Amino acid sequence: MSIIEKAAGKLAQLGKTGNVSAEKTAGKPPLDDNPGIIEKAAGKQVHNHAEARRDPSFEEILPEAPHLIATGKREKTDIGSSPSPSVQGRAHKEGAINLEKLRQAGMITPDGERSPIAEAFRLIKRPLLANSLHNGNAQADNHNLIMVTSALAEEGKTFCATNLAMSIAMEMDHTVLLVDADVARPSVLEYLGMEPSPGLLDVLLEDSLDLADVLIRTNVEKLAILPAGRTHKRSTELLGSHAMSDLLKEIAQRYPDRIVIFDAPPLLLTSEAQALASQMGQIVMVVEAETTPQKAVIEALRQIESCDTINFIYNKARPFPGGDFYGYYYN
Repeated sequence: MSIIEKAAGKLAQLGKTGNVSAEKTAGKPPLDDNPGIIEKAAGKQVHNHAEARRDPSFEEILPEAPHLIATGKREKTDIGSSPSPSVQGRAHKEGAINLEKLRQAGMITPDGERSPIAEAFRLIKRPLLANSLHNGNAQADNHNLIMVTSALAEEGKTFCATNLAMSIAMEMDHTVLLVDADVARPSVLEYLGMEPSPGLLDVLLEDSLDLADVLIRTNVEKLAILPAGRTHKRSTELLGSHAMSDLLKEIAQRYPDRIVIFDAPPLLLTSEAQALASQMGQIVMVVEAETTPQKAVIEALRQIESCDTINFIYNKARPFPGGDFYGYYYN
């Protein structure tokens, strides 16, 4: 029986018993912030951009202007780990995203007002959604699996992954799963004001765990979260394992309307991102404007060249002089 089939069984049983546990959540914003790139690195073309405001409540500076730059197409092992939190009796979980915290930080929320950052990610997500149905079949090439990464740390990948997931959750025809794949430095739950929870690595390590045991349904109707889970000294090998490939295949093919966003580690600082890249349908690389060295971007591109569809988000770019709410977006 596959992971998803077992998960479906648990959900069916849950529907009969009504035994769903709710978790109240709270937390501080993480260290990772914002969106970025190089206007013509490897022949990319700018699709869009927009201005996001700063918020002093974050320890880091929020992005000022995300842009999307798109390029052309192109087994479980018990190997020792730290103790895992118990998930017995929790066939499925619910958790509340701290939407007020996101609003105060200028981030996207389902009931938020029209804003520069919301408009920016509306433009950014459109080609990604179009690519997710590459050749009319997302299941065949995993194009609904989108990895968000960066060359270096603190460029804004978690900010981008979170806002992208939130924006896609507002779509009429898609649901979205946000996966914290930065297993060395997980921050998605903290970013969303949620408590630590078992997740991805726990499922890869423990035969007794199903995906449904660790998936978190949120108070955003079409958004679910898969936490990173426990830390592990051989996380790269786990993410590159057959068990991970099987899990990704199940996630990609079971729900054709689902877009899966992976917040992955920086490419030049860890080895996990490269292990994930080979299994992704699309990659979005965040580059901080006027900060990330061009050599770093080029080296990062070499590490993900196996992926056919690579995009860039240009983060913290200065707004054009005199750019207003509409003129800036459509410049």
